[in-house]
This record gives sequence, C-alpha cells and structure tokens, in this order.
Amino acid sequence: MIVLGIETSCDETGVGLVRLADDGRVELLANEVASSVDEHARFGGVVPEVASRAHLEAMVPAVRRALTTAGVRGRDVAAVAVTAGPGLAGALLVGVAAAKAYAAAWDVPLYGVNHLAAHVAVDTLQHGPLPPCLALLVSGGHSSLLEVPDLAGPVTPLGATIDDAAGEAFDKIARLLGLPFPGGPHIDRVAREGDPNAIPFPRGLTGPSDAPFDFSFSGLKTAVARWVETRQRAGEPVPVADVAASFQEAVCDVLTAKAVQACVAYGVPTLVIGGGVAANSRLRGLAEQRCARHGITLRVPRPKLCTDNGAMVAALGAHLVRAGVAPSRLDLPADSALPLTVVTV
Repeated sequence: MIVLGIETSCDETGVGLVRLADDGRVELLANEVASSVDEHARFGGVVPEVASRAHLEAMVPAVRRALTTAGVRGRDVAAVAVTAGPGLAGALLVGVAAAKAYAAAWDVPLYGVNHLAAHVAVDTLQHGPLPPCLALLVSGGHSSLLEVPDLAGPVTPLGATIDDAAGEAFDKIARLLGLPFPGGPHIDRVAREGDPNAIPFPRGLTGPSDAPFDFSFSGLKTAVARWVETRQRAGEPVPVADVAASFQEAVCDVLTAKAVQACVAYGVPTLVIGGGVAANSRLRGLAEQRCARHGITLRVPRPKLCTDNGAMVAALGAHLVRAGVAPSRLDLPADSALPLTVVTV
C-alpha cells in the first residue's frame, strides 16, 4: 500500500511517498521538498502571502517528481495524507486543496493530519515502529513536550512554550548577530568556534513552578540582545562565536533537561525529538548524553527528516491506515490553530 503525503504548513512544499508493508513497517520511497526560504530571506522571516504563492507554483511539479523518484504512478497510490494544521492559514489551504483534488481524482481515502504528530511519526521511517514515548518537538513555531502512547492518538500535552518558540529565538538572535535567515543552521555552524560557557545567559522557567515542563525563551532573547547592545555602546567588538555558542547552550540545556525530567517523572523510557531545531548538533549531542545517563532510549531522525517534509505526513497517514482510523471527509478544513491533542481531522 502506497501513501502520498503533502506538507505546506509554512515555507516548504513537501511531497512524500511511503510504502506500508504487511508487517507494519513503513518504507520511504520519495521525499521531495521545494523551499521558498530564499524568497523570505530579505524580509528576515516568513511572509505568509509569499509562502502561499510559492506553494501554488511548486505543488504539481513536486508531486510529479515524487512519483518519478518512487517509480510509481498516481493510480498506484492507495491513500493521500495532508497537513491540515497547525500552520499558516493560506499555506495550509493550498496543501489541503491539492490533497482533496488528488484524492478525488484517484478515488482514494483522504487523511487530514496534525503537523506536530507527523514530526513524531517520521521517526518510524528511520528507526522502525515506535513504542509509547515522550516527544520533544522544537521548531520555528513550536516548543512542546507531548506524551504519545500511540501515533493514532490521543496525545497528551505536558508542556509548551509560553512565548517565543526555540526556532523563533534562533532566528531572532541570528539576525541580531548579522547571520543569514533561517538562523538555526548558521548559529549551529558559528557556535562550533565559540565557548558555550563564555557568557552565563539565563535559563528560563527552570525554578520551582506549577508548570515544570513549560518553556520560555523570550527572556533569554532579551538578555542576549542587551549583552550585545552593551558591548556595542562601549565600542567593544562582539564575539559572535561566543555569543552564538552561549545562547545555543542555554536553549539546548533547557530543552534537554526538561525532556529528560519528564521521561523520568512519567516513567517513559523512550524520548523522540522532532522538528527543525532537532537538526541542531548541540541539541542532539546533549540529549544523547543526558538520556544515556538516565537509561532513556533516544530517537532522533536524520536532519533532513527533522525539517518540514511530505515524508512525515505520509508516514503518519500510513500508520492511520494500518490502525483502521476512519478517513477525513472531502470537505476537510484547514485549521491554522489545530490543537496538539488532535492527530487526525
């Protein structure tokens, strides 16, 4: 059984194809991504209207490339899955409309899925079936800790950011330091030449709290900005590598510490990290060290599967098909604020 996945929640037009085997394993056949990041770079962030128009232009060519790469035809597809939310409303609408058209044309079931749940499901393409786990999802729009008993749901939120998401903070600090957009990869690169202990930036929400697994990066972002401004006013050079390394260490320290604490508190021995920030080398390294110390199994997909892509949507769609979940209706809406607890619409 072959499942097509479509992802358009932000600035990547992702189309993936997977094959669901009889033993329940999911095999990746194609993963085509057309990014409009270069069109947003001059604005320092994603412009929703630009993203929507880019999706319109890229959708059909991306589907054709995916089919060609996989060596299959449209009539070989048994189900279509699409990100129904959360994300940018206009961008989501393009993907949902395309998925409806393909599902109707091929007369196959349609599954509208949650973008965040798909970031968890993509791990099955690399590491096989997923046991009950905790998931740390970190991206430009989300920093969340979820309890995931099964990919078909329900999912229980344990914590989330109360202000800036981790990826958003990376982008803003990169811009402050004169690094290109998107900021995450460039901070990761520059930080390798810096000292992560050079500047003691604060760790938000790490004291006693009624919400011990929530995140806050707004204060950290402000602290970095004030530190840089103070150096500039004094006419002193800004050690970009040290600032990047110290900022990155503060973010990764909080993310991994809370994720491991949640695993211990809830007695869950498996941690999955997903989302664009999961490609960060320091986050992956620190998580590996701390999970090993506590006997926790860490699963992190390879970097190309961490960023937004159609393969993750197809993987979740395949799991829903195997679990016997009822498909979505053809009047499926796009929901920019789709709750974390909703896996399929």
